[in-house]
Amino acid sequence: MTTILRERFESTKDNLKQKRKPSGWVLPKQTTTFADPDKWSNIDADVTPLERRTWTSFTVLGFWTSDAMNAQGWEAPSSIIALGLTWREAVYCIILGSLIDTVPLILNGAIGAHLHVPFPVAARSSFGFYFARFAVVVRMITALFWHAIQTWTGSTAMAQCIRAIWPSYLDIPNTIPASVGCTSQELLAHFVFWTVQFPVLLLKWFFWFKAVVVIIASVATVIVMTMKAGGTGDIWKQEYQVHGSKRSWLIMSSMMSITGGWATMATNVPDFTRYLKKERGVYWQGFFLPIISLLIGMFGIISTSSAKVVYGEYIWDPLSLAAQWHGPAGRCGAFFVGFTWVVAQIGTNLSANVISASNDLVNLFPKYISIRRGVVIITVTAGWVMVPWKIVSSAQSLLNFMSGLAIFLCPIAAILSTDYWLVKKRCVDVPSLYRRRARYRYDHGYNWRAAVAFLIAAAPNIPGLAQAVNPSITLSAGIMHIYDMYYLYGFASASFVYWSLSYFFPAKETLISACIYEDVEVLDGREYRNDGVHTPQPFPESDTASETKKEAYTDVGQV
Repeated sequence: MTTILRERFESTKDNLKQKRKPSGWVLPKQTTTFADPDKWSNIDADVTPLERRTWTSFTVLGFWTSDAMNAQGWEAPSSIIALGLTWREAVYCIILGSLIDTVPLILNGAIGAHLHVPFPVAARSSFGFYFARFAVVVRMITALFWHAIQTWTGSTAMAQCIRAIWPSYLDIPNTIPASVGCTSQELLAHFVFWTVQFPVLLLKWFFWFKAVVVIIASVATVIVMTMKAGGTGDIWKQEYQVHGSKRSWLIMSSMMSITGGWATMATNVPDFTRYLKKERGVYWQGFFLPIISLLIGMFGIISTSSAKVVYGEYIWDPLSLAAQWHGPAGRCGAFFVGFTWVVAQIGTNLSANVISASNDLVNLFPKYISIRRGVVIITVTAGWVMVPWKIVSSAQSLLNFMSGLAIFLCPIAAILSTDYWLVKKRCVDVPSLYRRRARYRYDHGYNWRAAVAFLIAAAPNIPGLAQAVNPSITLSAGIMHIYDMYYLYGFASASFVYWSLSYFFPAKETLISACIYEDVEVLDGREYRNDGVHTPQPFPESDTASETKKEAYTDVGQV
């Protein structure tokens, strides 16, 4: 064992003396990583270095202001009211649905803030080194689809900007066959939007820029519409169109649709909280998300109600509302609104989809993919390869399917948080998260407890998802009611089953009494520390914590 440790230490010193030069697509291999010697890793997959931990609670506010303020948030009440409920239920559902999301956001966000590792790495603690890739792939596929959909929504906003400056844009003849799913005008707007979005995705200051622009434009839209209508309209006087138990289940399913919209972020939030200086920023999410979601939702309700008075119909889409404005002043307003939602969709894509999917690619292909390379690959794939206009034009059933993907994401979020808080009790061996044959290998790299919990949580919801995509499928009321509360059921059942299996059939090798942040290596009677970020340094002789670390590592034969 001493020989092995000596060879490893000498190899580390040699690598520190000479940096490897990248060859083609191959990234430089980091010398201070926790990864196995034969396994590639890079700075975007490793523990976040101290110099990168720059986020504060104020940054979290900017992040959620950027993420939650988008066209979908403005339109959220429309889907609820269209079902036969009133604005009151829409408000309740937005608040409660967002509050439900804050539970996994805080629980899983603490993992990133505490361990400073990304979601794909954190998932290995609960799923196992190899099975964690399943969770990563599910999250990445979801991000790709939503990135494509959000990009196309941004393209419709760009169309308003173009037609406001060049009215002749609306006269461009369509030379694209109907089978393609878009027109010449739409494809031009999509190209312009994608070209603008691509470089912006690499900027760090965009969160706050979007927050300021969207708030100003939203308030201005509400003021203009209420002035045109001479008030806020009659939506406040709407009567219930459904009653009894049907109304109760509609409220529940509407609440779940709001919750499911944030299922992706609730799963991979460690990708962002890993950059926090202090953990307290995680807990502010419980306040920020519901307030911001309610604010943008109320903007939509008031503007839509005013539109009924002015145009004779409820117009929920802010871009369709801007399309009604003509003349010099109207076109100026349309440009401002279009520009705002261009910025909004880019910000949402950046925070919710692009960075997340890029982190997933970094984990799957660390030898070739960094965060910046991942951003390029993801935005090209989602913007063009996946032909987003086809996705959107393929009927509402596909969008229902995309929303329903939360039935697979919520068990992952539940298992992640339950493992960290209840099973491991926040005691995680960080170096072992990066090694195939270390503490979190479980059975050949797969934790069967996580697999069972995932199946029990997701399987009962699959028939309901199928019926949402294809309404011709007939299901019993009991099965549909499970799907009506799919996030609550999925999260609660996955948490309970995973905790129970871990309690009665514990993986004892993964349970430790203290969190381990660094390696302890013994060479010539001295202990050396490797925290995955800095050059290995000797422990001070007075460091009594070393004995605890030595005992913890003895469990897996590290010392």
